[in-house]
Amino acid sequence: MANLVYKRVSTDRQSTARQNLVLAEAGVEDPVVFEEDPGTSSRRHPLQRPKFGELLTYARPGDTVHISEMFRLVRGTGHILDVLDALHRDQVALRIHDGAFSAMVFTARHPRTGKLLPTVKFMVQTLAAAGELQCDLQRELT
Repeated sequence: MANLVYKRVSTDRQSTARQNLVLAEAGVEDPVVFEEDPGTSSRRHPLQRPKFGELLTYARPGDTVHISEMFRLVRGTGHILDVLDALHRDQVALRIHDGAFSAMVFTARHPRTGKLLPTVKFMVQTLAAAGELQCDLQRELT
């Protein structure tokens, strides 16, 4: 089972230093790193980003995707549910190491339907909506 690390920054003036620190503190062993080119837009659906696509192609059942915080992967509510569905389909776990999502278990599925538990879905949507609002406000202020 592989530890897959996904990293992304929004502009070419940013670095992955903070993400590297969070992931190093988490003790991710023998990571296989997938890092988007600087400036890969958070508006672009994660499933359409080149390096995340490579990660999904590389991933095998039982692997875990590690990210420093949710908003390095997604900002919007629809995107996170799409990503969780894709990871679940491929039997790949998601581990977020910092921020509001870090305490959540994303593998919790209904025993009969296999769908994401409604309570988990609600929490994911609520937190993602807050992130989307934050991003929109930042855009409005700059």
